[in-house]
This record gives sequence, C-alpha cells and structure tokens, in this order.
Amino acid sequence: MGRVNDQVICSAKACRTPARWVLAWNNPKLHTPERRKTWLACEEHRESLSAFLGARDFLKDVVPLEEWEAAQAASTQERPDAD
Repeated sequence: MGRVNDQVICSAKACRTPARWVLAWNNPKLHTPERRKTWLACEEHRESLSAFLGARDFLKDVVPLEEWEAAQAASTQERPDAD
C-alpha cells in the first residue's frame, strides 16, 4: 500500500491525502478470480477511482481501510507460516 511518512495515502495521481477506502479489483484477463489488487482512496477520490475501475468491470469491492487492515491481520494470524 502507498505510504508517506508511515501514513497510507490515496492512489489518485498527485494526491497526498490520507486514504480512507480500499478499492479491491482484478483484471480477469490477467488475474485469477480470487486475486485482489488494491487501490487506496481518500473521500474526494473514492467515487472517481471506483467509476474508473467499474467502467472496466474490474471493481470487486470497496471497503473502509480500517476494515481491510483488520481482515488482513486476521488472515495473517490464521496462517502462521505467512511472513
């Protein structure tokens, strides 16, 4: 995830605003169905980034960043061999 000074930032071009949302997506021509790539979004860019991915049928989910990080931490704890 994009970080500046240990803060997660929006993926929109030239934006340095803290991210609040995770946009999970995949390109079915390149990725397996379960694979999820992520873009981060601030409040201002959530809709435009979602629309961009949605227009291409890439967008799979939009989740608050805190929820995403909690789910990732739980997933890592379930797999003790994952580093």
